[in-house]
Amino acid sequence: MMGFKAAIFTTAVLAVLLSSPALAQKISPPTPAPVSLPPTPAPAPAPHYVDLAVLLSVAGPFHTFLNYLEKTEVIKTFQSQANKTDDGITIFVPKDSAFAALKKSTFSNLTADQVKTLLLYHAFPKFYSLAEFKNLSALNPVDTFAGSPYTLNLTDDMGSIYVQSMWSKPKIASSVYATDPVAIYALNKVLLPMQIFSKDPPLAPAPAPAPESGASDAPSPAAGKEGGLTGKGDSTSAAYNAGVSVANCLLLAAAGCLMLLS
Repeated sequence: MMGFKAAIFTTAVLAVLLSSPALAQKISPPTPAPVSLPPTPAPAPAPHYVDLAVLLSVAGPFHTFLNYLEKTEVIKTFQSQANKTDDGITIFVPKDSAFAALKKSTFSNLTADQVKTLLLYHAFPKFYSLAEFKNLSALNPVDTFAGSPYTLNLTDDMGSIYVQSMWSKPKIASSVYATDPVAIYALNKVLLPMQIFSKDPPLAPAPAPAPESGASDAPSPAAGKEGGLTGKGDSTSAAYNAGVSVANCLLLAAAGCLMLLS
């Protein structure tokens, strides 16, 4: 009987102890360690914005081309293609000297739409590095930003890239800017499509060659003077020789007379 009571007492004590918050905290199972998650990757940087107007104004002598781009607002079309599409843009930019080689009436004789088309004709609606032109030349003719039938033929001649239109075939003079999505290449001639210039190319006539100097054919004053002196000297010499001959004859005659008298 006493053992039964002791067991009951022990059970009661354990129940009280286990119900205690402090003891429950001590015998509670350990909290699992937090699981470490991989760091969130940083967002990709936004593509670099290329301001074509600023680039063309400082990169070289492209003021004439840029002026037409801004007047016709074609610069907005190129700018949107460069920064708002995945394809990018390739622009062939004639130097100021290339426009100077055209007749002064070239652009004044074109309609506003023709001028816009001519400017769009100087670009591809896709980015092309110089290394890609070799493969691109196998796809000739290549459509320009002006659309079909305004096309260009590309030629890779031992690393020199030629861009051929109907009336001109300039070589790429230099790479002005070539970082995806924008490529700009300088040309020494304006690209002239047959669809706009159907008859004769609007090239300014070549300057007449400078007249050759005729001084070598005409005698110089010094030569004429020298020639006059030479002529006078010849006359004097002839007269002197004639006088000497007469004097010799007289001497011979006088000698003959002396011999006869003796």
